[in-house]
Amino acid sequence: MEITAALVKELRERSGAGMMECKKALVENAGNIEAAADWLRTQGLAKADKKATRVAAEGRVALGQAGGKALLVELNCETDFVGKDENFVKFAADVAAAAVAAGAADVEAIKSLQLADGQTVEQVRQALVAKIGENMQVRRAAMISGGNIGAYIHSNDKLGVLVALEGGTPELAKGLAMHIAAMNPQYLDMSEVPEEVVARERNIAMEQAKDSGKPPEILEKMIQGKIRKTLAEQTLLGQAYAAPDANGMGVEEAIKKAGAKVTGFVRMNVGEGIEKKEENFAEEVMKQVKASQ
Repeated sequence: MEITAALVKELRERSGAGMMECKKALVENAGNIEAAADWLRTQGLAKADKKATRVAAEGRVALGQAGGKALLVELNCETDFVGKDENFVKFAADVAAAAVAAGAADVEAIKSLQLADGQTVEQVRQALVAKIGENMQVRRAAMISGGNIGAYIHSNDKLGVLVALEGGTPELAKGLAMHIAAMNPQYLDMSEVPEEVVARERNIAMEQAKDSGKPPEILEKMIQGKIRKTLAEQTLLGQAYAAPDANGMGVEEAIKKAGAKVTGFVRMNVGEGIEKKEENFAEEVMKQVKASQ
């Protein structure tokens, strides 16, 4: 069967693969477009497997909201260049919407969810890896629920925050989400600080105060005060509220004044805990050029 330009174009539109890949698929399958489409999917899976070990520390955080729930999902790729690609951006939004609708925050469960086109998240991911040429992963997700949820996605789409309140106002919830984005509290309050963290701070405080010459009882009070101050700054309720109109109020004071209570929060930043490979923009562009050849 003759491999016409129209046939190549039809397969390209169906599969999203490159022109040369589509032509090769049709040649390999004697012009049978159905067999060629399956062949491309098989080849895409092989490519995805080969790329799966490459470091993917860029990407974006996507937000999904539905029915009193909100979800953040981190999707990773290898370069910031691809993280802004319209196909990757759409994929991230579709994954977040499907996950929150299904109430799924487990990555393996999310991978099996069906998207609007009938394919699963994992199938679309594999197809994108084959099409764009980079490792891509759904890395993690977190969901929160409550009567008053504040959500914030930073302008670079790499940092997202959710906070849930009992009571309060939508304005307070959004303000707290932005505060958490800026100040990065590790815990809600002192009760959540692990014992090992307290012990580590105590050792540091004791080492700093050992040559002060103070009596033991005074020294102990100094150490306790330093521990409280240091750890309070790592908790949401112990921080000074970063809102422009806070007028010196602390977060805890602002929440109590609004008759509210924080029931939970999530802060997600792309690439946290992943060892990144530094690349310059020129190298990223050349990588994309080579991948498209």
